[in-house]
Amino acid sequence: MPNPIVECIPNFSEARRPEVVAEILSALESVPGVHVLDRHSDMDHNRTVITLIGAPAAVEEAAFQAIAKAGQLINLDEHTGAHPRIGATDVVPFVPISDVTMQECVEMARRLGKRVGSELNIPVYLYEEAATAPERTNLENIRRGQYEALKEEINIHPERKPDFGPSTLGTAGATVIGARQPLIAFNVYLTTNDTSIAQKIARVVRHSSGGMRFVKGMGVLVEGRAQVSMNMTNYRQTPLARVVEMIRREAERYGVAIHHSELVGLIPQEALNDAATWYMQLDGFSAEQILEQRMMQMMRAVGTAASAPEASFLDELASANPTPGGGSAAAHTGAAAAALVAMVARVTLGKKKYENVKERMWALVEKAEALRADLAAGVQRDSDSFIAVMEAFKLPKDTPEQIEARNQAIQSATLVAALVPLEAAKHCLAVQGLALQAAELGNLNAISDAASGATLARAALTCAAYNVRINTNGLDDEAAKISLLDEIRAVENQSVELEKRLLALLAERGGMNLD
Repeated sequence: MPNPIVECIPNFSEARRPEVVAEILSALESVPGVHVLDRHSDMDHNRTVITLIGAPAAVEEAAFQAIAKAGQLINLDEHTGAHPRIGATDVVPFVPISDVTMQECVEMARRLGKRVGSELNIPVYLYEEAATAPERTNLENIRRGQYEALKEEINIHPERKPDFGPSTLGTAGATVIGARQPLIAFNVYLTTNDTSIAQKIARVVRHSSGGMRFVKGMGVLVEGRAQVSMNMTNYRQTPLARVVEMIRREAERYGVAIHHSELVGLIPQEALNDAATWYMQLDGFSAEQILEQRMMQMMRAVGTAASAPEASFLDELASANPTPGGGSAAAHTGAAAAALVAMVARVTLGKKKYENVKERMWALVEKAEALRADLAAGVQRDSDSFIAVMEAFKLPKDTPEQIEARNQAIQSATLVAALVPLEAAKHCLAVQGLALQAAELGNLNAISDAASGATLARAALTCAAYNVRINTNGLDDEAAKISLLDEIRAVENQSVELEKRLLALLAERGGMNLD
């Protein structure tokens, strides 16, 4: 079974007050399923970097709780440190580790950014893979001038308007949230306290000033030594050993050497393997020659073989049990339709040809996913409503009072059993409308998928309508019965119109002969 794992490495503008860092850590660890792997606090930078992993939903929630806590405890008006910053929680990157795509991490960043902006009133900028504009891909562009400059410019210059939240800056500053590949934060200390030498070397190695691709760097004074502080954004394209050797040779030009180096946070095993292979000149080396690597492969294989398969929804639907039934099947099919809409939107995002509909596609993803979640939950709601009707019929009926109570329970449960598929039908209608938008604006190569989503949504709507009608038959309240039937007819009529529009669109845009 898939075991999605996401890494998150939030950076907080605090290191000199351990009690504040402890409270932020506590906020992170309060979310079940989150594991803190590392914490690095640098007094000179006055910055703490925490590395955590877990299931996507848990990591996303933990990041929100930490941002909220940091915003309460850190005042940027009082903060000083060697490291550039614009926020109490300065940057929050999500990194896909296992069974998670980069696209899913981008969506996490967008959801979190929207929530931070609306609930915490903190401006949020999206960066790297989640950036909404090319100039916001690089973190240094967003952090230009740091907190002090942003505070003056955020509500004046349009290019500094945040992606989410207010265009004003409070004492918590702004937060940059994004998705990226694994990054190595790596510092090299020199045998000198002359910061200018570190700055010159940083200019040589960093990409922005003509140096090595995927290297960001600056020269600072830390613990009395000149330090070349770096972020390596793609260690596969620019290996660690190559960067270290470049620094070593540049340092020799100024009569100094490398004193030592340090990692901030964690590093992928592959990066160390590459460095060891380079220095040891291990021709033909394979990662499978590492003892621990082979052990992990065997343990995963044993674990996969030992895990018992779970019964699927289709297995449960095919069983002799009365639930799940047709109403649950309708909700399940509607959820599948919503998933198709989200897929079409996602395969449209990132394509230059469709750049002008990017925000429309993001809106489709968010709406389709919300409907998918609700319809998926509706599978159980429908089963529960049917079980409630059956339980009501089992109530005792030995006395007039019991008969009255039983009848009331039956009527109440039957009304709910009609309302649940009515709600599912309305959601399916919404999915059908989104599918039409996806077919009209989305990637032309996926137009058949959009059409499939629309057709599944219409079929699910029809199935839900059957369940509304069968349950209204059991209602004694004629007014309620008429109201329910009027509502479901209105939904069906709208669905028919959407289907007509879809068929015309498929003939026009997709060139499909549907006769």
